[in-house]
Amino acid sequence: MNASTNPGPAMAPPAVHVERRTDGSLRLSNPLALETYPRCLGDLLVRNAEDYPDRIFLGERMAGADSAWRTVTWAEALDRVHRLAEGLLDLGATPERPLVLLSGNSIAHALLTLAAMHVGVPAVPVSVAYSLMSSDFARLKAVIAQVTPGVVFVENAAAFRDAMTASGIDALPIVTRVSTGVEDMEALHTVGDLLDRTGSIRAASPRGDDRFRAIGPDTVAKVLFTSGSTALPKGVVNTHRMLCSNQAALALVWRFLDREQPPVLCDWLPWNHTFGGNFNFNLVLMHAGTLWIDGGKPSPALFDATVANLGDHPPNLYFNVPRGFDLLIRAMESDPGFRDRFFSRLRVVFYAAAALPQDLWSRLERLADASPAVRRPLMVSGWGSTETAPCSTVVHWPIERAGVIGLPLPGTTVALVPNADKLELRVRGPNVTPRYWRDEARTAQAFDDEGFYRIGDAGRLRHPDRPEEGIVFDGRVAEDFKLSSGTWVHAGTLRLAAISGLAPLVSDCVVAGHDRGEVGLLLFPATEACRAEAGLPLDASVAAVLSHPTVRDRIARGLASYNSRNPASSRALARALWLHEPPSIDANEITDKGYINQRAVLARRAAAVDELYSGSEAVILPAR
Repeated sequence: MNASTNPGPAMAPPAVHVERRTDGSLRLSNPLALETYPRCLGDLLVRNAEDYPDRIFLGERMAGADSAWRTVTWAEALDRVHRLAEGLLDLGATPERPLVLLSGNSIAHALLTLAAMHVGVPAVPVSVAYSLMSSDFARLKAVIAQVTPGVVFVENAAAFRDAMTASGIDALPIVTRVSTGVEDMEALHTVGDLLDRTGSIRAASPRGDDRFRAIGPDTVAKVLFTSGSTALPKGVVNTHRMLCSNQAALALVWRFLDREQPPVLCDWLPWNHTFGGNFNFNLVLMHAGTLWIDGGKPSPALFDATVANLGDHPPNLYFNVPRGFDLLIRAMESDPGFRDRFFSRLRVVFYAAAALPQDLWSRLERLADASPAVRRPLMVSGWGSTETAPCSTVVHWPIERAGVIGLPLPGTTVALVPNADKLELRVRGPNVTPRYWRDEARTAQAFDDEGFYRIGDAGRLRHPDRPEEGIVFDGRVAEDFKLSSGTWVHAGTLRLAAISGLAPLVSDCVVAGHDRGEVGLLLFPATEACRAEAGLPLDASVAAVLSHPTVRDRIARGLASYNSRNPASSRALARALWLHEPPSIDANEITDKGYINQRAVLARRAAAVDELYSGSEAVILPAR
């Protein structure tokens, strides 16, 4: 069976309107009109509860990889949202005193988020790492200072007690699902308390109903914090217009989306990020689907839980970031049974947050073709940011290689503006944020004279004479640099090529060479693959693994092989150095989703950059 010959999911044919300007810039827009979209996310919840009351909306494991799943139907969700909304208002949540959620994805997290938005209270999910993986809680303190929350949610209060005390929010009303071990906290309320206090109300109370009716497209639904390459987080206002218009536009081009055959997701992506919290969660909300909350994560310690969860609930749409696909592919390559289960109902595979190395793309396709699935799932991608809710472009036709980020969604205009020797991408549309939360200065800096949001990425048409073939991602404008010769190095493109060329030993890398004579790499190891390459036992230290001659020789030969195909000084890789310490969330070197911040790594590891360009024996040179 050749799965690739089977018809795939229904998509709108690629089409784009192009305006070419005399300054060399382009304006790209979709010919399809975005005529209507829902007033607010709460309208979707109400509609789904009426139309599909008994369909499962959310599911999560109660505890452990082998435990049962607890579920909530659409009707149950609406009932609990009404009751929780009353409880939040009683505790003092308001449009200016939002609900802050410190813990990760869960049913309670989802229902409280929906409850807050249902009565016009912004929901503010915060990276779990700011509370549980930080040594000084500096980022959490910065977020709390900006938000001035009225109510705080944590799944397990004991686990977050230090963070809440350090940030000064322990005196606020705290809602938790698990209160064991913190009985002395006077302001603590359990989710069960809030539900019991308000009773069972199948319709909103007069107060809640009035607030729900008052919600409009410009009402703030969420504030999502993103730090980029700056020192402190910035709060991105997400309105109901942004979130609802984005899903309506997506449905116009992804025509396979169907409420009768709805999306079924098994997803780990964190809800404090726009990919998981807006794109994926709202996709389920828009089309009355089912979201199985994956408590795993793309890390060696937690990925077994993801495999177990995907085995229980194989999705028909699958979303992930490159680091997650790397671990997923390895799991399927070693377990054909899991591979076949994963592909059993899969229609679409979507990657985002960082460009997917071609090596991973090809391996995933080979796995799909080796499975008994009736067709190879369509591989697609998209592009956007927290400020664009999140999707500005999306692929809605078959593509053969990674790199294409699609065409503008209906209602969205994408500008390509000359910047040095690249084209900078900018966005305007109903999906774009109106402002940063309480930050007029950053808001003013973010937009150009025509109202386009300046996202900081670069792109180009795949084929200048055939724009319908889509836009190709061309890296971050701020990450590019010049060698001492004056030659530009496009770090984003080079990074992907290097990862593919050094697979499977390298999990990620950072491109160095600003004002140097040649390009070098700082390498983050795929430690297990390196250990297997060296034939070392599982308890071998990272230092022993990375210094092993077999591992070093494999990297040296990989560099040489890559350079034979890329001899130009702007692309040739002259040297490499292993980084023994993984990227730090505290130092903003990596996000929750596993995306490496090139600028932050280079700044924090300046000593490693100096060593890379020294005569150190640790430096790996291309094989001769």
